[in-house]
Amino acid sequence: MTDPDYSGLPDELSVLVTRHWQRFQEVGHTLPDTLLSDLPRVWAGSDYVAEQFIRDPELGEWLAASPLRHRLDGGALAEQVREAVMTCQDEDALKAALRRLRHRHMVRLIWRDLTGLADYHATVADLSLLADTLISTALERLYQWACERGGVPRDEDGEPVKLVVLAMGKLGARELNLSSDIDLIFAYEHEGEIPGERRALSHHQFFLRLGQQLIKALDQNTADGFVFRVDMRLRPWGKSGALAIGFDAMEHYYENQGREWERYALIKMRPVAGDLQAGARLIERLNPFVYRRYIDYGAFESLREMKALIEREVNRKGMQADVKLGAGGIREVEFIVQAFQLIRGGQLPALREPNLIKMLPRLADEGMLPEDVVEELREAYVFLRDVEHRLQAVADRQTQRLPDDELGWQRLTFAMDFSARAAFERALRRHREQVRYHFSQVIADPQEEAEVSEGDQELLDLWLGQLERDDAIARLQGVGVQEPEEVLAALERLRESRAVMNMQRIGRERLDRLMPLLLEALGYQGHGRVTAERLVAFVEAVVRRSAYIALLVENPGALTQLVKLSGASPWIAERLARHPVLLDELLDVSTLYSPPGRDELDDELRQQLLRVAEDDLEQQMEVLRNFKQAHLLRVAASEVTEVLPLMKVSDYLTWLAEAILKQVVMLAWEPLVERHGRPGRTDGQPCNPDFVVVGYGKLGGIELGHNSDLDLVFLHDAASGGSTDGDRPVSNEQFYARLGQRIVHILSTRTMSGQLYEVDTRLRPSGSAGLLVSSMDAFRKYQLNDAWTWEHQALVRARVVAGCSRARERFEGIRHEVLCRPRERDALRRDVLAMREKMVDHLAARRPDRFHLKQDPGGIVDIEFMVQYGVLRWASSHGELTRFTDNVRLLETLAALELMPAQDAGLLREAYLAYRSAAHRASLRKEKSIVDDTEFRDLREGVRAIWDQWFADA
Repeated sequence: MTDPDYSGLPDELSVLVTRHWQRFQEVGHTLPDTLLSDLPRVWAGSDYVAEQFIRDPELGEWLAASPLRHRLDGGALAEQVREAVMTCQDEDALKAALRRLRHRHMVRLIWRDLTGLADYHATVADLSLLADTLISTALERLYQWACERGGVPRDEDGEPVKLVVLAMGKLGARELNLSSDIDLIFAYEHEGEIPGERRALSHHQFFLRLGQQLIKALDQNTADGFVFRVDMRLRPWGKSGALAIGFDAMEHYYENQGREWERYALIKMRPVAGDLQAGARLIERLNPFVYRRYIDYGAFESLREMKALIEREVNRKGMQADVKLGAGGIREVEFIVQAFQLIRGGQLPALREPNLIKMLPRLADEGMLPEDVVEELREAYVFLRDVEHRLQAVADRQTQRLPDDELGWQRLTFAMDFSARAAFERALRRHREQVRYHFSQVIADPQEEAEVSEGDQELLDLWLGQLERDDAIARLQGVGVQEPEEVLAALERLRESRAVMNMQRIGRERLDRLMPLLLEALGYQGHGRVTAERLVAFVEAVVRRSAYIALLVENPGALTQLVKLSGASPWIAERLARHPVLLDELLDVSTLYSPPGRDELDDELRQQLLRVAEDDLEQQMEVLRNFKQAHLLRVAASEVTEVLPLMKVSDYLTWLAEAILKQVVMLAWEPLVERHGRPGRTDGQPCNPDFVVVGYGKLGGIELGHNSDLDLVFLHDAASGGSTDGDRPVSNEQFYARLGQRIVHILSTRTMSGQLYEVDTRLRPSGSAGLLVSSMDAFRKYQLNDAWTWEHQALVRARVVAGCSRARERFEGIRHEVLCRPRERDALRRDVLAMREKMVDHLAARRPDRFHLKQDPGGIVDIEFMVQYGVLRWASSHGELTRFTDNVRLLETLAALELMPAQDAGLLREAYLAYRSAAHRASLRKEKSIVDDTEFRDLREGVRAIWDQWFADA
């Protein structure tokens, strides 16, 4: 056996490795030549590896025979461990076998790490796999012995109950480091008793003993060392809690006593041994505690508090050189990622990934961090974890502290592949500074850099009621608040309200931080009583969910938008109070006032629904409602700030409804097909889906408003008398009836997030007495033979808004055929006029000094009726009149065909847009569409004059 070549080592390390080699030769061990070239580098970085070679004479041959260039194979490792463990006859033999396996594989892992055969990702994955396998196999052997001694614990159905070992921290995230503790929790799914000769043994007692035995097998320091140091302090109630706990008790603990830091710990929880399926069920039960349904910006404050505690401990113990806990260290990267997981994980299941490296790109995908920031954090994290591994490889000791002697620095510099200590320290400092900067941007208190001024303290004192009335009014005037007496009264009512008086401590502290900021924003924007009262109503609505208050404290920009939009529109203020989850939309002004295009809407909703389980209709409905509410807020904000003109607002609201309807049809269709199969067409082909949703009224006319309901008609084109092709067939008619019912249910059911849309289906053939879903043939027959003139008027504004292209073409053909039928002019005029007079009698304002924008003579309905009359009168000779469904383009078409004077069409278009714009504004002010009679007098008289020209002699 030749000596290793030390020429590549620095002098001090060469001396160190020479001493190890001399000791190795003294004990008479041999080493395969294939390991000699890498041995100096590995032994220079790890005294622990050198010691294991000296202690284990067979280690060299074992290592050379292992596939060093490859990752651990899970199957082969499990077989190797089972062979060693399952033949053990007692606990002492088990401990020896586990330690022998652990030492050999640790040597292999460190060897691969220090020689560059494994990168960070491979090292932590293999370490985690090794730990999983050792824990799982040890538990299996101990469980067998326990059952042989005391009997098998069983549930009510007689099935065996097993312990669930849950890993937390680094092992839970599959990112275990070279010398880490393993944080474990022991749980079991069912309580019960095991009958015995003398007395019954409870499941709790059984699993408590089993847990104790597992800890001894792993943690006890014997002559062979230990397997893993086991830390059980993360279990419910910590050190004072039971070592093993039932699922029900565990869930009850987190629901009622769980602390904020435990939420962070549970992010990385993973079942690693025992009953893995039961463990997965437990995690599902605990998810609501970890991931809140709302946007939880309180996570920032909690993380800051945790970080402050750590920093105080670091400073007290002089641990600034710690690459984990020190400034810009590993923990700060973890905090950044965990903050976003806790804030948005309740809404975005993709953020529930325990592994940090897998999580980082998802933050970029979801737009939470820029890609360059994610890449900097990823590089820094891997670098710091590599440093951690090199430090721990030296002596198999859990440390993250940088060396305090020259040899240690030389060893670390060499192991990290740097030629000089100064170069390594520069790289380390650069990564830590980047982490610290990004941490401060994400986690830091937005107010921490600004000292609390005397004025800020006065606003806090004002809110707390500690200023004299005159001083309080003067202070409000001083920051620009209008109507300060009324605003002060509103503040006093809020402060003394039962909702505020009953707040928990954390919530009240957050509110006390918010109110001075809110008053400052109120004054800065020059608002007074009305806005203050709307904001007070908002605060009262959210005080029990103080995470929303935390969001506003953490994001001054969102608070500014809240004040601005609440002042502009009571409709927006009320919607935010009713659905505070919408506050998330205020965080980014660039998206708040830039609603996406039609294709983007479709894609965004589709992506959101993909995150929900296919069979979870309740959650799918929540996604649809939250999506609608968010985009309604965006378009309302854009309208009140005049970023979007009226036509764009209506387009956007209509696209939003169509995007939702498109998904609702599929959510209703797929479960029915799975249950009953597909209906069939007359040509024998299966329907796909040969179904359309036809929008009438404002939806059909691309003129939806903020509170519009949906006038819908459902049509199918399946074979009459046919049936579906599934295992549980039903008639085609019954299938489509259920499809229509399911669509209406999804749209109109009220959930926690409200209702999607009010749905009106009375425009279907024969109205409320007719079938909910008609066939195309029946629809055509009804329209040609039985429909009233007003139903043909409604058809002018009808178009397909969801469904398949084949059925869409069929409907458009029927609509064109019906509208193009020749009609007798005088009879048509009489029918249209009679319907209009009936509407005026029932719906007009009936006050001479007021004008109902829609229903009064000269209003919106007059214009719509004239357009509909023109289409029905002239479509037989001008088929292009059936092309559009919106009134503006139909007016332009009538003028282009010279069926209406261009001047008249222009006046009607101007009046129509002016009326609709005023109606939109009234809706956002939560007012009726009724204005002073003088406001649109000229336009109204112009519309009425044209009406008289068309219908006066009817």
